[in-house]
Amino acid sequence: MTMSTARSLACSLALLGVLGPVRTLHAQLGIGTWVREVTPTTTAMTMKVEPCCGEGHRLTYHFDINGTEMILALSSRFDGSEADVLMNGKPSGETMAITQVDDRHFETIVKLNGQPFGTSKATLSADGKVLTVVNDFSSSVGGNPAGKSTETWVRQ
Repeated sequence: MTMSTARSLACSLALLGVLGPVRTLHAQLGIGTWVREVTPTTTAMTMKVEPCCGEGHRLTYHFDINGTEMILALSSRFDGSEADVLMNGKPSGETMAITQVDDRHFETIVKLNGQPFGTSKATLSADGKVLTVVNDFSSSVGGNPAGKSTETWVRQ
């Protein structure tokens, strides 16, 4: 898995945490641990969503690249403002602007060094257990192919 693939996954995963602790009980279903379904083109990844920063969320992703554990993290209020993505505690040059559309739909704009390179749209299932994310990358960044892909995440 390349660093750019990890970035695209982080974009997808960031959308899981948009449900805030100050919202209704149903909306709190985004808090917890999520696992991405492995496919022939994806690897295992987990994400922990927890409240932080007032009404914001901290998203922490764990995955493996060639035997090395990688951690991506960001903190965001999910109000459309850009949040820095850290890789193993260091700035990656990537930002995500995550917006909550409604209780079950979220959108993200992903930039690298200030230049947009992709978007994600996520839909949370009515029972709060499955998140379907459609990524659309306009350019190939760090070996990540341009185009659309769909990911499925399951809450543990």
